[in-house]
Amino acid sequence: MTFDDLRVFVAVCQAGSLSAVARDLSCTQSAVSQHVKRLERATGVQLLERRPRGVVPTPEGRVLRRAAVDGIAGLDLALRRLGELARGEAGSVRLTTGATTVRHFMSEAVVAFRAHHPGAILEFRTETSSRSCFDALAEGAVDLAWVTVSGPVRGIEQRPVVELPWVLAVRADDPLAHRPRITAADLAEVRHIRLPENSSSRGHLDTAFARLGIHLTSDTSVADWDTAILLAGLGVGHAVVPALPGQGSAEAAGSPLRFLPLPDLPPLPVGWAVRRWEALTPLARAFANLVGQQCRPASGDVAAAAADDADLDPVVQ
Repeated sequence: MTFDDLRVFVAVCQAGSLSAVARDLSCTQSAVSQHVKRLERATGVQLLERRPRGVVPTPEGRVLRRAAVDGIAGLDLALRRLGELARGEAGSVRLTTGATTVRHFMSEAVVAFRAHHPGAILEFRTETSSRSCFDALAEGAVDLAWVTVSGPVRGIEQRPVVELPWVLAVRADDPLAHRPRITAADLAEVRHIRLPENSSSRGHLDTAFARLGIHLTSDTSVADWDTAILLAGLGVGHAVVPALPGQGSAEAAGSPLRFLPLPDLPPLPVGWAVRRWEALTPLARAFANLVGQQCRPASGDVAAAAADDADLDPVVQ
């Protein structure tokens, strides 16, 4: 049994196909099969079950896969740190998040991090949902993930940094634009621009709508918050979005948009997800705390707690 055997086995479980893994590794299907057979000889059990359209792990295979994923992630991190030490590098921070997050929540933190750690490397990986961010963490592909903080996720710690109130983005000439706030009853008048169906923020919003008995009509959907806001500015519809950092100043600067409070909707908690906070490198901790400091002015006490490690209590372990 080798480290490569375990890597290939995990890849086969994820892909559900020996041939797909062979293509990814630029080798033969027989070579992939040999890795699995070595593991089966070493463990004395069958690890994969053949199906008409590929393979799936057996119950024994699922046990090994869970253990292998944890072990590979830990070993990859250790090997990366050893390589950095051997090369005399300052190290790197790998993080994943949505396409618009860096601009809204991390721009100042990136500048400050570069100033304090000029030799460090920041690696950004874009994902389309919190679920895919969690998968990247579980695979050991990233150190940090910026997500909508939600319910328990096995093997993941979530730490809230800021709670974002919801607002309704409308054009300045919209009949709703001069209202001081928007109530649940007012939402019956809007042409809703839907957020992505697979996003955690959409799930959070749909749950809130259901609890309030709100049924919105919608003929437009988007991939992210910024696109929803852009379309609202073009008069395509109304966007229910989180109050993002910088929205107030944009409105004051003559934007055609107005952002009207939605006090009936519970705020959206966002923050960091990690495998284990105590296992993070000092550089990753430093960047996470810089982001918390950037968010602090927009969020008050909730984000202020993120500036100190001792106050960042995990939501899930």
